[in-house]
Amino acid sequence: MKSYIIAPSILSADFTRLGEQIAECETAGADWIHVDVMDGHFVQNLTMGPVIVEACRRSTRLPLDVHLMMEHPETLLKEFAAAGASSMIVHVETCPDIASTLKNIKELGCKAGVTLNPATPVTYLEPGLAQADHVLVMTVHPGYSGQEFMPEIFSKIADVRRRLDQIHSTALLEVDGGISAMNISHVRDAGADAFVAANAIFHHPEGIATGIRSLREKLR
Repeated sequence: MKSYIIAPSILSADFTRLGEQIAECETAGADWIHVDVMDGHFVQNLTMGPVIVEACRRSTRLPLDVHLMMEHPETLLKEFAAAGASSMIVHVETCPDIASTLKNIKELGCKAGVTLNPATPVTYLEPGLAQADHVLVMTVHPGYSGQEFMPEIFSKIADVRRRLDQIHSTALLEVDGGISAMNISHVRDAGADAFVAANAIFHHPEGIATGIRSLREKLR
């Protein structure tokens, strides 16, 4: 049976108990911890930086999947790597030479990922697909947690899956935005390998462990 990755997004965590909640995720069987970095320019919201990544690193042994929703991400790659990022994902919209940026991330000892906003055509990914370790498809408009999954993105997930398969890429196809127990199996069927979930885990009425378990059960 194929092994799928569940990555809780701390954007929905209780930051007064961040270390504790990350530890809960690890105990409950999460595979990665996803960290959403927003600069207030590329997206309207302003969130966390290298200091939070470093705090997460001290809280868990799990890989830290850092999504850089920011202009000029190349200016902070070294800082995020030094803070403990395991992977860094950058946007095609903010990286004119995406292949070079992915190469720089790898040279810092991190996995390199590429992503794009829902309205950006999949063709914009092409220059970075061969270099990518992760390809992230956004199924909401980036910036805020709690948005509903956009079903029209199913075809985009399937398109990216086809393109990766055509070049025999081993990159993981990651999906982020509105993932829940109601849709995760359909997202898997479209071709996804890794699933970022925020509210479905941190706001589950029965707690973090039940949230993770309810997602995992739908992937069996």
